[in-house]
Amino acid sequence: MTELLQAAVSPPNLVPTGLLVFVLLYWLTVLLGLLDMKTVDLSIGDHGHLHFDSDGSHEGMGTGWLNGALAFFNLGRIPLMIFLSFVFLPLWAGSILANYYTGNTSLLLGLAFLLPLFIGSLFVAKFLTLPFVKLFSALEKDHDSGAVVVGKVCTVLLPATADKLGQAAVQTDGAPLMLNVRSLSTPLARGETALVIDFDPQNRCYLIEPFAT
Repeated sequence: MTELLQAAVSPPNLVPTGLLVFVLLYWLTVLLGLLDMKTVDLSIGDHGHLHFDSDGSHEGMGTGWLNGALAFFNLGRIPLMIFLSFVFLPLWAGSILANYYTGNTSLLLGLAFLLPLFIGSLFVAKFLTLPFVKLFSALEKDHDSGAVVVGKVCTVLLPATADKLGQAAVQTDGAPLMLNVRSLSTPLARGETALVIDFDPQNRCYLIEPFAT
């Protein structure tokens, strides 16, 4: 473990280690409820434009071929940070192994390794994120097919406010249905009970308010 830590902070591995630490800190803030999964995201529009979403804002900035490349790697079908997590982890592991077996201690050579490692990591991430594509597609299908959750009681899993996206679970006959939610009124903490009021198609989340049992 000590050798791995030393290798991770050695000059040729500093960049991939920094990227891995970045995604780990991101998921930590998500778990603590300080950020939500849509704070930074990508979506591919219907008219060939790439949209970069940050706290709900959209700005067209791309071309059709770029959208096609992003769609090939499942971007636009899963949250951006999930994809980056599966890119940076194999990138870090590949960098550790490449520099270890070549005996490299040079930062410049380590940076040179990153380009082929990054390209390889993109394809690894495409394969590893396929289950998430199916999961998010199923969630979209449930909503598009008219899955009735409006008017039902849910349990808050991640804190939600009027400005910050949270998560809640609605009990069904099968597995609980996970929803992205925002609070219409007072902030809702983890474990609180709420009522699903409506669906916000622009932000693709459900609106909830406190419910007293």
